[in-house]
Amino acid sequence: MRRLFRIIVGTFALIGLLVVAGIVGGIWAFSSLHSRVEPPLPKRMVLTLDLDARFREAASSDPFARLTGERDYVLADLAAALQAAARDDQVVALFATLSQSSLNMAGAQEVRDAVAVFRASGKPTVVFAETLGEFGNGTIATYLASAFGQVWLQPSGDVGLTGFVAESPFLKGTLDMLGIDTQFGARKEYKTALEVFTGKRYSAAHAETLNGLLDAWSAQVVAGIAEGRRLPADKARALFGKGPFLAGEALSAGLVDRLGYYDEAWKAAAGDGKVKKVDLAAYAAHLPAAHGTRVAVVTGTGPIQRGDDGGPFAAEDGFHAGQVAQAIRDAVDDPSIKAVILRIDSPGGSYVASDTVWNEVRRARAAGKPVVASMGGVAASGGYFVAMAADRIVAQPGTVTGSIGVFSGKMVLADFWQKLGVSWDELHRGDNAAMFSMNRPFSPQAWDRMNTMLDRIYADFTGKAAEGRRLPADRLEAVARGRVWSGADARTIGLVDALGGWSVTLDQVRELAGLDRNAPLQPVTFPEPKKPWQMLVKVLGGSVSDDPGLRVLTRAARILTPAIERLEAMDPQAGALRMPALRP
Repeated sequence: MRRLFRIIVGTFALIGLLVVAGIVGGIWAFSSLHSRVEPPLPKRMVLTLDLDARFREAASSDPFARLTGERDYVLADLAAALQAAARDDQVVALFATLSQSSLNMAGAQEVRDAVAVFRASGKPTVVFAETLGEFGNGTIATYLASAFGQVWLQPSGDVGLTGFVAESPFLKGTLDMLGIDTQFGARKEYKTALEVFTGKRYSAAHAETLNGLLDAWSAQVVAGIAEGRRLPADKARALFGKGPFLAGEALSAGLVDRLGYYDEAWKAAAGDGKVKKVDLAAYAAHLPAAHGTRVAVVTGTGPIQRGDDGGPFAAEDGFHAGQVAQAIRDAVDDPSIKAVILRIDSPGGSYVASDTVWNEVRRARAAGKPVVASMGGVAASGGYFVAMAADRIVAQPGTVTGSIGVFSGKMVLADFWQKLGVSWDELHRGDNAAMFSMNRPFSPQAWDRMNTMLDRIYADFTGKAAEGRRLPADRLEAVARGRVWSGADARTIGLVDALGGWSVTLDQVRELAGLDRNAPLQPVTFPEPKKPWQMLVKVLGGSVSDDPGLRVLTRAARILTPAIERLEAMDPQAGALRMPALRP
């Protein structure tokens, strides 16, 4: 009987393995054929761009991502494609759709820069919006639309140019009711990420930081709309924050050019209609492989954490220091690579992990490989730490950057447990063995150790920033203290070298590498994206739990990520270099 049972189990296991292998093999074959058997480009085409789609800093590392059918764009590829399309006689126009883009300020500026290059060719650039906001904030969408030569709005739509707002919940009252105390330390007064737990309103320092960002973004939107819509600056300034504008009002104000529907807007872009639609991502896939000086591109997005990527079922959005550090080492060891671009979009995280990447950037420079740090939507706290050893730092005017500071601490649940009737007991060896326990406050000795650590980290952060930016210590201290800056302000105070996106980053690479300003470059992704068979080997090799239920829970937990990001700060061993939350 047991033998029969083993045969049945073995048979089902074999069938399951063959099914998995067949699925993966089919996907692999599909991916390979899909990349090799693309339909040829038409002789006359209008490029289409969905500005409501997802925009990425790098191509998905998941080799099966294309099967989801989700459309997304890689910002660097978008910029290269529009630059090539501007010179391509087969491309006659650019047609975009827009409603409520998820792009942040820096991302919108990256797209605007790319559209401006195409628009300068004299070819039509048309954007159609059913609405720009519709009972929501459409400020960035309006700013994005203004980059196009012709803006169409559906007659039932509106333009939600309402401005920017920063608002945060403050939980101290709730914690007090629950009997939960807080013990946090920060360096220094502008390191305000934990005020949501310790205060009831913005502190003066927190308000100063937020007002600085809101002022910078508002000025950039006004200037962009004035330039793109060819409006006097004072008129654009008067319109800012006064929306939503009804369709007729937006037309009269000069915020849009035409009222109409999709088919009418498409006709304005396509002309006689004897052209084909080609999505910009598909057009980018047809571009010939770049040739020229090889430049490594290493991308880090999301919270900075120690270690590698966590296996095949880990979330994609994570700045894994071990993986990024190894990618930089590999680029340095590759004799064909002449420079390194470190692309960053991160609010920070672990101090130790940030320092690991900082050291590899320093070593790359010492090895004779110039490094340009290119900042996306945010490069703050640990995100700035990893950049400050680079030869050059590039940011968009709207990039959230700086936040040179540190925090740590814990919540104390002793009174909370009493309210629930829960009692704890513990045994320990060592005076500070329980210092990170949430069941008791820090002892004077433990609190002294905590502050010593914070002082050491802050001194290390500011010292390395002063050295990397070639600033006197007192001048660096004046712009540090945990404060967040816009990219434009960071450029003024010396934390950033140049403003712009990928094109500016590549210009910086050419200059540092001693190349001609128009010299061709060949960006090379490090590490190389995973192949389907590599993913299969990881899964079957036991690099994740053998319990399928846990794997399902791991994926499901991603849904809760936005809710728990705030709570991560409670963990004294979590990221100590983290920027304050800002959700305009």
